[in-house]
Amino acid sequence: MTESHDNTIDALIPEVAAELVEALNLDETPEEIDPDEPLFGDGLGLDSIDVLEIALVVSRRYGLNLRSDDDRNEQIFASLRDLCRFIAENRTK
Repeated sequence: MTESHDNTIDALIPEVAAELVEALNLDETPEEIDPDEPLFGDGLGLDSIDVLEIALVVSRRYGLNLRSDDDRNEQIFASLRDLCRFIAENRTK
């Protein structure tokens, strides 16, 4: 990965964190979300319904087509940083 690509991911993190907080009505602030913490389980504690909400928000905002049957979903949604990496690599908006 290039430094520019890493900077793009880092720039997306607060933006996407804010989108998550708003869309999911989270108690945390965007700044409190650790970008490397798992989004599910012991991490942020999201569930499969939350993934659908995230996918909808990300699809609309960044022009991505996230599908529930995508084999990469576990990797894409592993953490906020992983989600931002996917957005940076695939966005159309």
